[in-house]
Amino acid sequence: MQLARVVGTVVSTQKSEKLVGLTLLIVEPVDMRTLESTGNPMVAVDAVGAGEGEVVLYVAGSSARLTQRTKDLPVDATVMAIVDYVEMDGGRTFAKS
Repeated sequence: MQLARVVGTVVSTQKSEKLVGLTLLIVEPVDMRTLESTGNPMVAVDAVGAGEGEVVLYVAGSSARLTQRTKDLPVDATVMAIVDYVEMDGGRTFAKS
């Protein structure tokens, strides 16, 4: 699992019928301590109803196809949790407002 921030959405009117009804989010990996960007944004299927600006956990590769919403679908990344807070070294580095 990786920590990321939702930075946008992708709208696609023409897609595989297996993807119809799924929301495609643009997520940008972030550092757990600073929440600063650590990598390139990517597209991930939303399995939990996340929105722009939220900090989320996503999985990539074969793990992306293990949620109820994405089982056996042609996806490579899935948002599978919305983060409420992150605690490290005895303190909170992030708390959802």
